[in-house]
Amino acid sequence: MSTPNTIKDCMRRNPLTINCNSNLVQAVETLVEYKLTGVTVVDDEGNPVGVLSELDCINSVLNAIYNDGDPEHALVQDAMTSSIVSCTPEDSIVEVAADMLATRQRRRPVIENGRLVGQVSSSNVLWALMENSRRRVHPKSA
Repeated sequence: MSTPNTIKDCMRRNPLTINCNSNLVQAVETLVEYKLTGVTVVDDEGNPVGVLSELDCINSVLNAIYNDGDPEHALVQDAMTSSIVSCTPEDSIVEVAADMLATRQRRRPVIENGRLVGQVSSSNVLWALMENSRRRVHPKSA
C-alpha cells in the first residue's frame, strides 16, 4: 500500500447524504443511527447544496422549542449551512488538515466537476497523517 498523500487516498466514497427537502427530525435520527457528526446535503439531482451538522440540528430544534414551534415541521434546508467548504480528490491531505484546523470543521465533502464523489472526516485525515508519519519513521526495507 502506498503512502496516503491526497484526499482520494483516505476519503469515504459514496457517503451518506440527506436531501435538502427531508424532514429535519428524520435527518437527526439518521445522524444518531449512523453516529455521524454531520452529512452533506444534496438537491433532487444529487448536487451538493450544503452541510448539516449536529450543531445545526441542535440550533434548529432549540429555536423551534424556544419559539413554541414543532421541530417535526422543520426541513433540512432550514437548518443546514449552505456555504460548502469542500476539497477535491487531488488535494493534499496536509493542506486539507491545516484548513480543517483553521476552520474548526470536522468533515469535508469531496467534490469533483461539481459532483459529490466522497467525504473526508477528521478521523480519515488523522489516519492518513499517521500512516504517512509511520512510513517515514519506519520505512520498509526493500
